[in-house]
Amino acid sequence: MFAKSPKLLSTTLTIVLLMICSGSLRAQTPPQPKSPSQPVEASQNLPVGQSKAPQVVTIVHKLNGLKMFRMMLRSQDQVEAIANLDEAFSLNDDVHTNIIAGLAMDDGQTIVAWLPEAEAEFGPVMPPPLAPTAPKAKSSVVAIPTNRSRWRTSFPFRGGMFGSPDLTVIGSNGKRYDATYIGLDAATGLSVLRIADPTLSLNDGAPGEAVSVGQRIRVFGPERAATTPAFARNGLYVRMGARNGTVLSVKKAPTGGGISRFTVRSPRLSVANIGGVAVNEAGETIGIVDSIKGSEASILPSGLVRRAVKRVLDEQASVPRAWLGVKGEPVSQLDIEQFRNLGWKRDRASNLVERHRGILLTSIAADSPAAFASLRAGDVILKVNNDVVENADDFSWMLDQAGPKTSVTFTLARPDRIAEEAVNVELSGLLDTTIAFDLPNSVHAPYLLSQGIETVALKPAVALKLGAVSGLLVVYVDPAGPGFEAGLQPGDVIQTIDGKTLSANGMSNFSNLTHASTSTFEIIRKKKKIEVELKIREEKKD
Repeated sequence: MFAKSPKLLSTTLTIVLLMICSGSLRAQTPPQPKSPSQPVEASQNLPVGQSKAPQVVTIVHKLNGLKMFRMMLRSQDQVEAIANLDEAFSLNDDVHTNIIAGLAMDDGQTIVAWLPEAEAEFGPVMPPPLAPTAPKAKSSVVAIPTNRSRWRTSFPFRGGMFGSPDLTVIGSNGKRYDATYIGLDAATGLSVLRIADPTLSLNDGAPGEAVSVGQRIRVFGPERAATTPAFARNGLYVRMGARNGTVLSVKKAPTGGGISRFTVRSPRLSVANIGGVAVNEAGETIGIVDSIKGSEASILPSGLVRRAVKRVLDEQASVPRAWLGVKGEPVSQLDIEQFRNLGWKRDRASNLVERHRGILLTSIAADSPAAFASLRAGDVILKVNNDVVENADDFSWMLDQAGPKTSVTFTLARPDRIAEEAVNVELSGLLDTTIAFDLPNSVHAPYLLSQGIETVALKPAVALKLGAVSGLLVVYVDPAGPGFEAGLQPGDVIQTIDGKTLSANGMSNFSNLTHASTSTFEIIRKKKKIEVELKIREEKKD
């Protein structure tokens, strides 16, 4: 997938129970958290006010300390080590709560929402694919045999030792429902939930398909109430608010017809409105906000929302985004010298720049579909399945519509070939397409991640509070990996591997993890020292 910057981790109205979760989640050394002994909770009654959109519900999503550390590990900036923890801090206590708008679908049981911390509930960061060998070119077409690529196409939710996500849905009538997390649609970033009782109030009208420039709309989302009732004096009291806006632009889908996005302008918008549900004046759902820039909101239209829900329900699992494994830049935004730096002659580069079409590839991820198809930095993708690529949004759309585990044909211009060339590529899928280039900020990622173990380093003072001298805090163990089989658990502190000490400064000379058949992990669990034998999983290749 064409690489894009990930969204902010937390942009909704948030209840923060520990200082470690307030402000920015990306600090290298999180500030001293407050004791969770005095929790701040949402009131039991979250009124939604009088609105014409009963299909808009409130979702309460709680995360414990381990999940928050996992989110910090995945953040855009480095999290080198946990430097401070309050004495009363518990890794398994709820420390962070998001309150988000959700959309109830027609069946009264299915809820779709943008959960800003949904990835904390996922399985492994990067499932290891079985890498196919690169085939030889035949005439002008490079084909990837489908029986050689074994990429995962869906990701069933595995809560593992974390258990199921702590999710509560509150209907427009104030009734509370426990919700089950079904999965994420990675192409849209939307999560799908289900409740057992199909009694949610719904709008009688069908979803609004027609969207036009100048149309008046409202964006519904939770907001802090101006006054707090007596029964909620010890908590945060919120209501379902609405922001009035006007449709500023409508972007037609580059292929297949319909709308791919539309933008709304409102002077009262903020990042807290990401995930808000947009409705027209008749109260019909027209989309969900997926990004905010200034006073403008980008909105996923209702048609795309419904297709995302169908994909997840069909699989009963998270559905990855189509992944190609490239980074690139739209030709329309480049100059001739940038082409020449990648091997293009001036006259041919000038011709491409004048056409203002295509994507110039600047980097190829190792062991990716692009790599196996022999795509190279300097190639320009002009078409996808005969559809002209005008810009980066078009390119992303075309890959998303193709989906993972599908074959697409690219029309390429190459610096060392005069004629255009057709290349067939079988796309794979990843839940987070950015991690193929940027693994979570951890010096040990290449070794422990390959074994399904996610960790974050501890400063010595913090390690001592957990009963260790130094080491790495385990924040996730893949239930299908060797770490789980060995008995590792979230909350363990890995103090040594094969007798070698681990520290907040990193791991040195642990390449044996990729070669040895077993390794001995000395871990601290509940301040007691134990040893586990981990059978190393080697990457399999055809």
